[in-house]
Amino acid sequence: MESLDPRQIHIKDYNYNLPDDRIAKYPLEERDSSRLLVYKEGRITDSSFTTLPDFLPSDSLMIFNNTKVIQARMYFQKSTGAQIEIFCLDPYEPHDYNLVFQSTGCCSWHCLVGNLKKWKEGKLSKSITIGGQEVLITVERKHSAGNTHIIEFAWDNSQFTFADILDSCGELPIPPYLNRDTEEKDKETYQTLYSKIKGSVAAPTAGLHFTERVFADINKKGIKTDEVTLHVGAGTFKPVKSELISDHEMHSEFISVRRETIENILNHQGNIIAVGTTSVRTIESLYHIGAALEKDPSPGYLLVKQWQPYEETNSTITKEQALQNILDYLDSHSMKVLLADTQIIIAPGYEFKIVKGIVTNFHQPQSTLLLLVSAFVKGDWKTIYNHALTHDYRFLSYGDSSLLLR
Repeated sequence: MESLDPRQIHIKDYNYNLPDDRIAKYPLEERDSSRLLVYKEGRITDSSFTTLPDFLPSDSLMIFNNTKVIQARMYFQKSTGAQIEIFCLDPYEPHDYNLVFQSTGCCSWHCLVGNLKKWKEGKLSKSITIGGQEVLITVERKHSAGNTHIIEFAWDNSQFTFADILDSCGELPIPPYLNRDTEEKDKETYQTLYSKIKGSVAAPTAGLHFTERVFADINKKGIKTDEVTLHVGAGTFKPVKSELISDHEMHSEFISVRRETIENILNHQGNIIAVGTTSVRTIESLYHIGAALEKDPSPGYLLVKQWQPYEETNSTITKEQALQNILDYLDSHSMKVLLADTQIIIAPGYEFKIVKGIVTNFHQPQSTLLLLVSAFVKGDWKTIYNHALTHDYRFLSYGDSSLLLR
């Protein structure tokens, strides 16, 4: 039986044995040749991903996360020979993703630093070549911010943007649980077909299965599609180390949703199907942003706090009211895009406000993503995962897929 207060959940209750040989280290040759587990009303059907459109309600609106994974990991070498790893998480100055990637000359990021004990002070530098021109990059650690560090990047050729710098010398950060180095082909296979907006340090992996063929069949069935942006942070790999969920801190993630998309969700009369847990967090966060705007129509900053959904006193407002509040807010500020941050944790006890179906992969034991799945299937996650384990499904980022319907 699921706890009504997610803060009292013991994470050990969301553990299962995942043998290493069940973790897909590499993707299949054809993206859509993966298997598909369909769960609806307690019943499980085994199929292949190419059949996904057959299982979707014909009145569905599918929402995809169009974020693009950046080559966020860079290596610098000290004069002593020590190698320092710098992993860009999210922009510090300028804080805006678009602006930071367009920066010419310098910018700062929140970063994780590997081998930090060997980098006490001073600047590190390296020369790279972009378009036949040599560029000198310098990094300096400014100060700490929790377990991250503010790193200032500077380069001596203003013809090139920070996006150029990352594309030239950065490494795509594949998940640590794959236990292998990034390979050249990961640059293609670890991006969704529809990735557009640079900013993530991890892929929204539920989308890795989609191909032009699957999209054509979705379109043929008359199913509508739309996109949101949530830039996935490294916290998506952060295991829950506390015994109780109440002691686990969720990372904040940047979301961007066009006004037209909010209107589409508001006006859609059928099922909203989220492709991936990142899309779930974005769509459900819209409701809670709208609920907060009901109380304060002119906040200085839009943020869904971790426990906000469980503490709202006005959470009885309808989905329509909440979304209309956002549209009114955008209109009052002459904005066409909603920009916000979300720390939302979706765990058993959460009441879904908008999402009616989820396309998602199989997640790590004792992870917040598994908690989200459990919340959606009302505690029946063990049935799904036991079936997947006993029927040779492949797990995690490059693994197989599932469609969860209510």
